[in-house]
Amino acid sequence: MEGYDALKGELRDAHEMVELLESGDEAIEAEFSALVAGLTERVERFEFRGMLRDVDDFRGAILTIHPGAGGTESQDWAMMLLRMYTKWMERNDYKYQVVDIAEGEEGGITRATVEVEGDYSFGYLKAEKGVHRLVRISPFDANARRHTSFASVFVYPDIADEITVEILDKDLKVDTYRASGAGGQHVNKTDSAVRITHLPTGIVVQSQAERSQHRNRETAMRLLKARLYQYLKAEREKSREELEAEKKEIAFGSQIRSYVLHPYTLVKDHRTGWETSDVEGVLEGEITPFMEEYLRQTAGERSESSGR
Repeated sequence: MEGYDALKGELRDAHEMVELLESGDEAIEAEFSALVAGLTERVERFEFRGMLRDVDDFRGAILTIHPGAGGTESQDWAMMLLRMYTKWMERNDYKYQVVDIAEGEEGGITRATVEVEGDYSFGYLKAEKGVHRLVRISPFDANARRHTSFASVFVYPDIADEITVEILDKDLKVDTYRASGAGGQHVNKTDSAVRITHLPTGIVVQSQAERSQHRNRETAMRLLKARLYQYLKAEREKSREELEAEKKEIAFGSQIRSYVLHPYTLVKDHRTGWETSDVEGVLEGEITPFMEEYLRQTAGERSESSGR
């Protein structure tokens, strides 16, 4: 309602400026054009958010990335995806923290987990769940051959402390280890990183972002709570198979989107058909159009099925 009232106020301001346009003042005309352009964009974004009606869409998000088939190539691709998503978060004023990351032996990463704060970050990022495919001339191949790489992305709603998820101490296996990769040398001197395994479900979460083992344990428990919530929610809805089906094999034929750098430039979403040749822009975080097109289509499909 606050957003709606703010838009109504801006619309009133625009109506009041119409009378001033009769003076022919170019400065006022320029100001009016800028006001209307900005208002139009905000109204469109507000209308789009009206489609994000799932119970968890308004929440923050927990995003995970894992490389798939392709060895070092895919590990490098996973790092590129991590950069793409953090760029998108920065563009959209979302706060984020990389709470767990492991570097590959020759380059790239073998896993990453990012906590994202901000309204509707889960609603948007859920559109990214699936396998992402990259085609390029390999920087790791001395013969400069074309390679195909894969990485998977999964997103969970960050339920924070709003929802009670019962976690019993006897169901947990807690391991501590020395953090690796990003974080600075100081974190490697003590066993500050924490890995928690939930024995009944086999869910494993890790955190190494903080210097304190206690803080990392708190973060890991929050990640576990979010993943258990999603798991139990799917069970309640009798659709755990559907949730697991989203974690398809990270290989050819299961991708939701392809990023082609050679022999031509193209990013194409295979679910919606939405595409662009501006690969550089996409890798710099310009992915909102892909998200919105997917979310529009899925919202339309839900409306049609409910109408039937």
